[in-house]
Amino acid sequence: MPENINFTYECIAQDGNARAGVFHTPHGDILTPIFAPVGTQATVKGITPDQLEGVHANLVLSNTYHLYLRPGPDLVAEMGGLHAFMQWPHPMLTDSGGFQVFSLNDLRKIDEDGVTFRSHIDGSKHRFTPEKSIAIQEKLGADIIMAFDECSKPYDRDYSKAAMERTHRWAERCLKAKQRPDQALFGIVQGGIFPDLREESAQFISSLGFPGHAIGGLSVGETKDEMNDMLEVVNAILPADKPRYLMGVGSPEDLINGVLRGVDIFDCVLPTRLARHKAAMTRTGRMNLLNAGFKHDKRPIDKRCGCYTCQTFTRAYLRHLIVAKELLAGTLISIHNMYMLLELMRDARQAIIDGKYQTFAAEFLANYAK
Repeated sequence: MPENINFTYECIAQDGNARAGVFHTPHGDILTPIFAPVGTQATVKGITPDQLEGVHANLVLSNTYHLYLRPGPDLVAEMGGLHAFMQWPHPMLTDSGGFQVFSLNDLRKIDEDGVTFRSHIDGSKHRFTPEKSIAIQEKLGADIIMAFDECSKPYDRDYSKAAMERTHRWAERCLKAKQRPDQALFGIVQGGIFPDLREESAQFISSLGFPGHAIGGLSVGETKDEMNDMLEVVNAILPADKPRYLMGVGSPEDLINGVLRGVDIFDCVLPTRLARHKAAMTRTGRMNLLNAGFKHDKRPIDKRCGCYTCQTFTRAYLRHLIVAKELLAGTLISIHNMYMLLELMRDARQAIIDGKYQTFAAEFLANYAK
């Protein structure tokens, strides 16, 4: 595999297990801890690239499975790769497609070589192998790409062990298949909610020399306490000089708890999904903006928030847009939700630098209504 000369991680400060760092990529530095908005199909739903920059987003995730099905990796490559295709000049990450294939349930069949599955769009038959996942991601051209893995249901020990071991073998194949030196390939730790499996997986994946590591198979049905316990097991083993990415997690309390346990990068569809369902995220909990009590409310979602939505519009106006089924409602609430999570991570970073993260996290969690 070509040497990843462009990718280095520096830990700037640490408070307990919480880390403030910098991950260098060809499209700019990623200041951690950080939340990455999800642009599944080369777009963050309802948000323009300018609006993403307006909430100070730095890293955006796109989805290998969905972009493979449409418009196809060859077209994206023809258009200059994802950065040019969606006009996003900052760092990007693509997942491997493993979780999406896992989610297809009866529409997929797993064997040692890879996965055969049917498209959720038209039922057509397709096959992913570790080598094909890497080839697709190299055509898409994101800065950070993921090894192809098998995600298991959290409580099935036998399946979790088999899936973990296959993930390890696939990780080695992904490393051999990788060609582009301008992309950082992350290995993925699996193992369900079983500490011994998670420990084994973290040790094996760490031994392969990836420039960063992802933690998969969490937030898929286990309890919050179980997820946090697994983070403690895994992050005690993963190398301190490389970034740690917790996949598919985006609720505020999970971000704060993840940072507390050494996670650097998070991603989730949650802020835009909640926005499309009338919910605003705040530092004290979620707010249902369809509530009749907001009909005459002249306040913003959060008077302390610096986002465009809160600086410009009232709760009454946002409720009106929701009732009228205007598309702008989802956009404006998405802007607020993403700003809120990104600002929370910026504040967390500063608290780590100041040596005050333990207090910051305790105060946040005490005031947050789950």
